[in-house]
Amino acid sequence: MAPVVEAPPKSKFPWPVILWFGALLLIAYYPILRRLLYAWAYNEDMGHGFFVPLIAGFIVWQRKDELMQVKLKPNPWGLVLVGISGALLIVATLGAEVFSSRLAMIFTLIGVIWALGGTLLLKKLAFPLFLLFFMLPIPIVIYNQLTFRLQLVASHLADWALTVLQVPVIREGKLNVVEACSGIRSLLSLTFLTLVYGYFFEKRTWMRVVLFFSTIPIAVIANGSRVTVTALFTQIKAELAEGFFHEAQGWVIFMVALGILILWHQMLSRATGFVNARRAH
Repeated sequence: MAPVVEAPPKSKFPWPVILWFGALLLIAYYPILRRLLYAWAYNEDMGHGFFVPLIAGFIVWQRKDELMQVKLKPNPWGLVLVGISGALLIVATLGAEVFSSRLAMIFTLIGVIWALGGTLLLKKLAFPLFLLFFMLPIPIVIYNQLTFRLQLVASHLADWALTVLQVPVIREGKLNVVEACSGIRSLLSLTFLTLVYGYFFEKRTWMRVVLFFSTIPIAVIANGSRVTVTALFTQIKAELAEGFFHEAQGWVIFMVALGILILWHQMLSRATGFVNARRAH
């Protein structure tokens, strides 16, 4: 008779305490959450914001059996983090600094988990908690700097491509690229999707890091291609470079960039497998 293997006992989660703290968090940060939802709905750069908490929650739900096995060891340092986050919220509210108040919300959540569940549980939830930072719009100072630099890169790439294609372009110093076509939108969304893709389809940490940093050149090249295609469309019909056609073109280019990222991952995996096979022989 085969021996019966007993499953390890599940950890007893303090559900009433968790619900109590969850209700307090919602009440304390309701104004922040309301404005954040507004930013997701009306800020075109944050279209992926709605999906961030959903995907983070799905990852937690997917690992629920593993999390239930964690032995909870409440850590008082979590309450310290909650206190610091509360102070940050007060300072940010008095100074009308939106980004800091949103940061305080996430750090408060981290502090509560740390205080109630301990360090081990916090480590288990590290990735979905990290994803939550991608639901926050970038501070305006950093956003302006990134947008300006991406505009320059996109204009130079499009200028070079159009010159190679021998398409006449009237320009003053450089091809003009508006802020909406800087590529910041695709960069933010592609970075978030790359993290999620790496989590579900890649177990090697070094490969996840490579994929993460690969999003930068892929997004930049894709956006430069979009500007080039837009310029080519203006040679056919000016209306094709704006409105529905322009937005549809952006979606197509973004999906192409995502496809390039997946293809790049497959190439790296095959190359790594080939090298390992050669070493084994």
